[in-house]
Parts: sequence; C-alpha cells; structure tokens
Amino acid sequence: MSSRSGADLALLLLGSYRNLVDEVVRELATRGYPDARPSHEYAIRAIRAGADSASDLARRLAITKQAAAKTIAALVERGYVTTETDPADSRRKNIRITDHGIGLITAGTEIFDEVRARWEVRLGAAELAELEAQLAQFVGDSPINLDAPGWAAGQELR
Repeated sequence: MSSRSGADLALLLLGSYRNLVDEVVRELATRGYPDARPSHEYAIRAIRAGADSASDLARRLAITKQAAAKTIAALVERGYVTTETDPADSRRKNIRITDHGIGLITAGTEIFDEVRARWEVRLGAAELAELEAQLAQFVGDSPINLDAPGWAAGQELR
C-alpha cells in the first residue's frame, strides 16, 4: 500500500462516516421515515438534551437562529416535533419532541447497531474492535457530543 497524506486519511474517515450514515438513512426510509436526514437526528438529540427554543437549538448546534428556525420548521412539518407558545413569554416558542420524533431516534439507534454488526461480519469482530480502539485514541472514550453547545464551531465550553 502506498503512503497516504493526512488529507487522504481525513477523506477516508469522512467517507466511512458518510457511507455508514447513508446506509442508516436508506434503512430509516424503509422503516417509515423517508424524509429523515442526519441533521434532524442531531437537532432532535439537542432538543432532548434541553434545547427548547430556536435560540437554544442555535447555540447547541452552533448555527444561526435563522437556521435553527428553518430546522424546527422542517421537523414540525415532518411531525418530529411540535411548538407551542411559552406561557411566560409570548414571543418564544417551546419545542417538544413527538412520539414520531422519539420513534425516529429509536429506529436510528437500532439501525446504527445493525450496520455496526454488518461491519463486524465484514471486518471481523477483533478487527472492528481494534479499529474502534484506535479511533478512540484520537477522540477519547466519549466521541463528539453532537448536542453540546458550540461543538460544530469548535467553541470551548466554559
């Protein structure tokens, strides 16, 4: 095997991630979630972790408030969340995850486990465990927390 560059490594990791996620999205479609996107799961996880308004969601995902509002509108349209006027502040809309949204997260988790099992068959149990251990050396035992404030922008938590 020829020597690869750091950029090649980054592209291999990104491509592996994308293939895994694309497989999950395709399977979600067959299980009744044809309009699910990875960004929906990230947003729903952030909402489940406490982001209950567009401002909160924007901070947690490190996106603009306008982008958060668009994401919320898409989630409402698909039935994954509902919004209601905050009784203490009529300008604020509180976000709640619906049963359909919980179903999406549950199905996604199950499918990720199924895909991992297929990778284990393809690579071998010991090899996949070694790959995971090697990757954990770079990200630690707790890979990126997608609902942590500012994660995408690389902001440190204080």
